[in-house]
Amino acid sequence: MALKLNIYKTITPSVATTAAVVYTAPTGYTGIVLLANISNPTTGTLKVTLEHRRSASDTSIVTDFPISSKDSANLVDGKLFLQSGDQLVLTGEATTLEAVISILETLN
Repeated sequence: MALKLNIYKTITPSVATTAAVVYTAPTGYTGIVLLANISNPTTGTLKVTLEHRRSASDTSIVTDFPISSKDSANLVDGKLFLQSGDQLVLTGEATTLEAVISILETLN
């Protein structure tokens, strides 16, 4: 069976207070992050960190980014390309933060 050329995904990972891998680009595909939106439904400002991981080496996209009460933020400005095996790592100040991430996986 032939592999699909393009696969669109929307994921809603749980936000943990310790660094957690929320997405890994599959073998043979490039993952293109189109949107990484984090919302804060609480009454206080909360911080979030998003990192790109390749071969156990992390690069910060945003670190301790504050999201105001009842507000949201897109943590990726433009597109983020993840090669096969690259990962997105998300950490929140509280598990009440909510995430929605849109990804296009395209065949290499």
